[in-house]
Amino acid sequence: MNKPLSATSLEPSDRLRSHAPDIDALLGSIAEGAADRERERVLPFAQVDLIRKARLGASRLPTEAGGAGLSIRALFEIVISLGEADANVAHILRNHFSVVERLVRRPKGDQHRQWQKAVADGAIIGLAATELDTPKVGNVTPNTTLTADGDDYLLNGTKYYSTGTLYSDYVLVRTADASATNAAVLIPVNREGIELIDDWDGLGQRLTATGTTHFRNVCVKRKEVVFDAPDTGYGIPYSNTFAQLFLTAINAGIARAVLRDASALVRTRKRTFYYAPSEVPVDDPLLQQTVGQIASGAFAAETVVLAAAEALDAATDAFDAGDENAVDAAHKAALLSAKAKIVADEFAIRSGSLLFDVGGASATKKATNFDRHWRNARTLASHNPNTFKARSIGQYEISGTPLPAKGFF
Repeated sequence: MNKPLSATSLEPSDRLRSHAPDIDALLGSIAEGAADRERERVLPFAQVDLIRKARLGASRLPTEAGGAGLSIRALFEIVISLGEADANVAHILRNHFSVVERLVRRPKGDQHRQWQKAVADGAIIGLAATELDTPKVGNVTPNTTLTADGDDYLLNGTKYYSTGTLYSDYVLVRTADASATNAAVLIPVNREGIELIDDWDGLGQRLTATGTTHFRNVCVKRKEVVFDAPDTGYGIPYSNTFAQLFLTAINAGIARAVLRDASALVRTRKRTFYYAPSEVPVDDPLLQQTVGQIASGAFAAETVVLAAAEALDAATDAFDAGDENAVDAAHKAALLSAKAKIVADEFAIRSGSLLFDVGGASATKKATNFDRHWRNARTLASHNPNTFKARSIGQYEISGTPLPAKGFF
């Protein structure tokens, strides 16, 4: 049922082509059957394996480390194309690229270099950070614990929203030691004591395995633990901006997917409404107008995402160079990312609804699975709702109050 991506919609960078020369074929393979997989709940293990073999997860690693050396903007062009191909597969990779950005791209020791080599060889990283019994999401001390065990540790706890971990080779776990110092643990997912449960039952993003992960007396080496610090991992101000913008980029991709399907619907329609201004759907000015609205929304969503990605590039470069204005640059990137989310989410959700104005009642058939676009966009937008973003943006514009430096900003 799923239409292949058009050649004009796939815009991977030249540098990525040199790193993964079959990127067009990769995106096309991921797009093929995406609607059917989502409708029948066929988990995309095969598609993630294609990504692993193509070493797409090494896109941000330096070329001398076996990566493509892409900028954040260039990577997010690919994320948007992945979101267009299959929003589930794109979301599966969000935590991987976020971990690479925090801990792997610029290794600080032998263990970090081992993680970098694994990623360069194709390894995928998942995440286990959120706990359902904590009063706030984000900047809190996890209930998942690290207990000293000789020179090493034992890890115990339960996480939810473990997006992508079911498909991954490694998992990053947010935890705390006996002194309540927050840390990140990066370990193989097949280590004894780890249990992955695919119990995510959301209305959208149904194939991301955003479910429960249990850790029961999991052995963790000291070198596999990275404690939060002002210049490391989760301790860096605005370190979650990348992860937030990644979700927004997927919604921009969904908006492009809606445009693809809406255009195809009009081209292939044989019947029209009784009172339609034209007997031929492709000549109907009302259908043309609706597709034009969808196209404009997709363009706007992509544009604001890439503008925010450029700011994130500048902030990352400033931090890497030890620039004294790095935090200010990071705040600007967070601000643009928050604004981009509000714009892209609105257009993606609205486009998912407008699709049915193009196709009518027949477009609601389960066989088409066109409702997945709205469901997926609405689910992604629900991560860190726009009301909190808009309020913080307003505070900044009125009073100069900085956005929160922790959490998803």
